[in-house]
Amino acid sequence: MTAKFDPFGARDVFSTAEGDLGIYRIRKLQDAGLGDIDKLPFSIRVLLESVLRNCDDYIVSEDDVKSLAAWDATNPEPSEIPFMPARVVLQDFTGVPCVVDLAAMRSAMQRLGGDPAKINPLIPVDLVIDHSVQVDKFGTDHALEENVALEFHRNKERYEFLRWGQKSLKNFSAIPPNVGIVHQVNLEYLAKGVFVREDEKGKVALPDSLVGTDSHTTMINGLGVVGWGVGGIEAEAVMLGQPIYMLTPQVVGFELTGKLGPGVTATDMVLTITQILRKEGVVGKFVEFYGPGVSHMSLADRATIANMAPEYGATMGFFPVDGETLNYLRRTGRTAGEVDRVERYTKEQGLFRTDDMAPTYTATVSLDLSTVEPSLAGPKRPQDRVALKSMKSEFQKSLVTPPNERGFGLEQAELSRTATVEDNGKSSDIGHGSVVIAAITSCTNTSNPSVMLAAGLLAKKAAEKGLSVKPYVKTSLAPGSRVVTDYLVKAELMDDLEKLGFNLVGYGCTTCIGNSGPLPDPVANAVTKGSLVASAVLSGNRNFEGRVNPHVKANYLASPPLVVAYALAGTVDIDLDKEPLGTSADGKDVYLKDIWPTNEEILETIEKAITPEMFQERYNSAYESNPNWNAISVPDSELYTWDSDSTYIQEPPFLDDVKETIDPIEPISGARVLALLGDSVTTDHISPAGAIAKDSPAGRYLMEHGVEPVDFNSYGSRRGNDRVMHRGTFANIRIRNRLTPEKEGGYTKCFVNGETMSIFDAAEIYKTEGTPLVVIAGKEYGTGSSRDWAAKGTFMLGVKAVIASSFERIHRSNLIGMGVLPLEFPGDESWESLGLTGEETYDIYVSDDLKPLQKVTVSAKNAAGEVTTFDALVRIDTPVELDYYRNGGILQTVLLKLLKAAK
Repeated sequence: MTAKFDPFGARDVFSTAEGDLGIYRIRKLQDAGLGDIDKLPFSIRVLLESVLRNCDDYIVSEDDVKSLAAWDATNPEPSEIPFMPARVVLQDFTGVPCVVDLAAMRSAMQRLGGDPAKINPLIPVDLVIDHSVQVDKFGTDHALEENVALEFHRNKERYEFLRWGQKSLKNFSAIPPNVGIVHQVNLEYLAKGVFVREDEKGKVALPDSLVGTDSHTTMINGLGVVGWGVGGIEAEAVMLGQPIYMLTPQVVGFELTGKLGPGVTATDMVLTITQILRKEGVVGKFVEFYGPGVSHMSLADRATIANMAPEYGATMGFFPVDGETLNYLRRTGRTAGEVDRVERYTKEQGLFRTDDMAPTYTATVSLDLSTVEPSLAGPKRPQDRVALKSMKSEFQKSLVTPPNERGFGLEQAELSRTATVEDNGKSSDIGHGSVVIAAITSCTNTSNPSVMLAAGLLAKKAAEKGLSVKPYVKTSLAPGSRVVTDYLVKAELMDDLEKLGFNLVGYGCTTCIGNSGPLPDPVANAVTKGSLVASAVLSGNRNFEGRVNPHVKANYLASPPLVVAYALAGTVDIDLDKEPLGTSADGKDVYLKDIWPTNEEILETIEKAITPEMFQERYNSAYESNPNWNAISVPDSELYTWDSDSTYIQEPPFLDDVKETIDPIEPISGARVLALLGDSVTTDHISPAGAIAKDSPAGRYLMEHGVEPVDFNSYGSRRGNDRVMHRGTFANIRIRNRLTPEKEGGYTKCFVNGETMSIFDAAEIYKTEGTPLVVIAGKEYGTGSSRDWAAKGTFMLGVKAVIASSFERIHRSNLIGMGVLPLEFPGDESWESLGLTGEETYDIYVSDDLKPLQKVTVSAKNAAGEVTTFDALVRIDTPVELDYYRNGGILQTVLLKLLKAAK
């Protein structure tokens, strides 16, 4: 990191316990009359420091610095910011394709006559393997050991490939499986708050910042670290020295006042905040939290709120550095020198928050924390909060609500359906709402000691009263790090969780991403036979349709103690305020209030059970703690040796046709609609995720290549094989293509032969015919996780453009990164209001003089020859995005730049 010059005279020196360090003082810009820096939101100040420090009049210009320094809260200038993060964080589902693409770039570089060794991350990249463990075994002392063994059996090829990357790529490290969830490992270990790098004048301090290939990268915002989730293709560009180009964001200030009341958890708080901000509308904006409520809030609670920024739609949910940040760094085992560096740097730079500071925000909202009440969210979206006291009535209402209003559309005669779980003499009847999965899982809550210990305390009280979990409930405990287990054991609560079936199943992201594993056959058979709306209750952040388990339709997000409570109740069709959870050993009704721990009990347990030494001990051995990982042997080689027989890792075709001369942009003519979709289509609907069905195109491909269904593993585990992912795109069992209203799932009408078939099979026919394809959708297209395969798979199907009413930020960017054109319907118009049916033939009049945010004409001709014409907004927002689109994508752009530099 070398600054070629310092045009604003901002470089200075400050003192720390570790010695003098360089600093690029952003207040120098205020001294020069370029802006009121003291009024800027803290998140904008961090971005400003980055452009100031990296100003070289090439990647970052003086105008970039001046423009951001003059940021106007009331009317932010929509100019482009070249942000250069300090590092990149990956998880293995999204990280494997990143490393696959780096390996493919090395192969392509060699084919083009360049040096493949030039392809390396240019900034630190940490990959945490956390998304591959599945809950196959549960409810036993051996569940963890057996699940880990299955994980290594299923993922041998992937792990060998990642070991190659660890050995062959510079600036790349991989934290082995069974250590923890990427976001919690990032929070507890990888993040430093302030980093030290070298420039031409010596050591220089800079704020920790990052992008990550998981939308919940935002959890680190709770530590005062700027960062957010991007697609894998964006992350690869950053790894290779390219900035993230973004339009200057609006910043919404969220004032927090008061304190949480008795019996109210951080989960209840974040579900309330998510609902408020979704209503406010913060997509593409920063949210920055301030107010006296922040000062009274633990850092774990802040991280819980920051984690769910994707659920409320914001780019970030940011908490500036303050005294609690420093305390957390000490509590999690950071060195005294590291903590001193963070304190001194942030105070020198004006990045240290105090209650009397008053930045100016684009807009403000507020919440009195004392008004938050116990809540869940569901049954299909995380922003649909349901008060605990209203759960029974709201669930019953959802049963008869139409599917297009996020209900299940049952008729009155269907409401009383039941089925029997036949299970070796322990048979039991279940009905709509029966809880068949109760999972303490996901980074949102398992990073937070207050709710994890609350779950343990509730389990202890329940066990003491003789309560037990219903026999048809699949229970699981998947902590975010091994430190969680350490403090549960020290608090003497682990045994009580295990008595209720919440045994350890793995250290990773399990149920929340669809790795819930299969339901026991008797339960699955009963749900299917009874056509039941079965329920899952999980302490995660995602509950979209088809995500958790194919047999479970109603999914509710809840705090860990409520997960335990609903496992005891066995149904969500219950009023826990008024109805008992069960009967005690002495025959008395036991209510939730009887076993709910007090806030004082929780705080006392936190103080007794958690020490800095726990974190130091666990993370000092993180890289050596998995003998199975350490035993993997890989050869020394700059180039990865692709195996044509592998069903996990294949060289993708994205760079097969890359060349040094670029073709001009031409109109898209005669396109057919592959999918006609409604509002809130998520990347879970688009991208392959969860289980691979045996009768699906991906399942057939695997069986043709000798893989038995028992060894299919998940789509996520096979993200390094484009043949599988291509076939699984738009294959979600819950997606509804309006071209085939009679069928749910990944089907479409093929206009070549008029038949209904899988989307993949239709796309192959269109490919043979040379017909380009488009996807048409409603509002909020591409919400959810930052899944690069949602864009890669769309490209591989032959889709040239997506026309939607609006896009979620990450997916729009990823489409451009794969050379797919994102277009928005004009104003409040939609495909419905324009009278489109999806059966038309489309012409999109783009040309080589295309500009960012330009309007282009689209014409749609139906079978009768009638033409509907409208102007669509090109959602290529910046000149750099235009270059990506022109070159065919980010990978091609970066590869050609590196090739040119080498010649």
